[in-house]
Amino acid sequence: MAALELSSEEQVFLLEILERADHNLRVEIVNTDKRDFRHELKQRELVLEKLIDRLKNTAG
Repeated sequence: MAALELSSEEQVFLLEILERADHNLRVEIVNTDKRDFRHELKQRELVLEKLIDRLKNTAG
C-alpha cells in the first residue's frame, strides 16, 4: 500500500476534485442507457466514494 502525505491545503483541493468527479459520475450514470456500462460506472462510483470518505477521515 502506498502512502501519500498531503498538506491541509492539498487535502482540501483533492477533496474538491474528487467530489466534483463524483457528481459528474452520477450524472453520467443517470444518462447512460447501456446496462453493462452503467454497472461499470457504479463500481467506479463506489471506489470514488471510499476515497472521498478516507480523505475526509484523515483531514478531520
